[in-house]
Amino acid sequence: MNPKEAETKIKELTSELNKHNHLYYVVNEPEISDYDFDVLLKKLLYLENQFPQFADSNSPTKRVGGDITKKFETVKHKYPMLSLSNTYSKEEIEEWVGRVKKVLAHENEDTKIEYVCELKYDGVAIGIQYVNGELKQAITRGDGTQGENVTANVKTIRTVPLMLRGDFPNDFEIRGEIFFPLKNFQRLNELKREADEPEFANPRNTASGTLKMQDSKIVAERGLDCYLYGVYGTGNLREGHYETVLKVADWGFKIPSPQKRYIEKVDSVESVMSFINHWSEERKNLPFEIDGIVIKVNAYHRQEELGYTAKSPRWAIAYKFKAERVESVLESVHYQVGRTGAITPVANLKAIQLGGTTVRRASLHNADQIEKLDLYLNDAVYVEKGG
Repeated sequence: MNPKEAETKIKELTSELNKHNHLYYVVNEPEISDYDFDVLLKKLLYLENQFPQFADSNSPTKRVGGDITKKFETVKHKYPMLSLSNTYSKEEIEEWVGRVKKVLAHENEDTKIEYVCELKYDGVAIGIQYVNGELKQAITRGDGTQGENVTANVKTIRTVPLMLRGDFPNDFEIRGEIFFPLKNFQRLNELKREADEPEFANPRNTASGTLKMQDSKIVAERGLDCYLYGVYGTGNLREGHYETVLKVADWGFKIPSPQKRYIEKVDSVESVMSFINHWSEERKNLPFEIDGIVIKVNAYHRQEELGYTAKSPRWAIAYKFKAERVESVLESVHYQVGRTGAITPVANLKAIQLGGTTVRRASLHNADQIEKLDLYLNDAVYVEKGG
């Protein structure tokens, strides 16, 4: 095969593999078997090795990892990644809606304000830049002003497109959440048990640690996933957030499913609470973990008018689910000496699963607390995970 033929074949295989990857991981409607996909991938890898001058930095072969990163570069965010204010009750949501309506009071009273309800994924926030339809860089939240460049690792996540399709802008950023699907997390801990190694505590922390591993091949093997939903740098692509999220699915992104009620547009506090109450119960049936619900004002022109505080947008808020409570047994107490010499009693508990974490210890703070709780060894106790 001469170089020109190789270049043509590499482009054909790249396009075909990107299509099948999207159908399998995003649309969930595969057209070929895993074996046939692997055969095509091996053909592409062979040609890229023979003709490296035609290998693309966003080739489907990058999905399997192999890049080694000694140090992650720190990059300043073009658009700050702010945090959200938290609420814990219907009353607090009503207060937030009241503040929104007060700012927008000059509008026609008959005009309803639309809100978007979304799942609050318990994962790692990510911002991904695309230039001319190709993934250029992926940056973690960091401190909100700057984050770490984890591009090589993000390229291994098969639900993140390396190349876009359709009528996408030339240069924009899309944000979302990288998380550990529960079945992949459980499989990882099974391997740890078989190797007689300590298990990972919870999916969220493990996703964060995985994303910052030096070997992208290990990242690829672990099977992280991602939902993308916030678009920046496109101007007003659509009039509202909800409509934009649906639009970017046409470019190849995996978005929260309206059919599964992962995202919903509503126009009242009652509808917001209906969404919250639904997922407060149903979250235990999700294939990933969430820790609350995010509520946003939908219309972009209203978001601009509402603006921001120093730390968070005024047009969005998070509802955090109440802390889970699980019963355990107080097996023993030991005393921990801090660096200042302070002695803190620590409860050693019968291991329990709480909010995705294995809990074996809890601080008792001081002797007064032990006396107040009237604690004795082998007592049954309730354990809560707050915040």
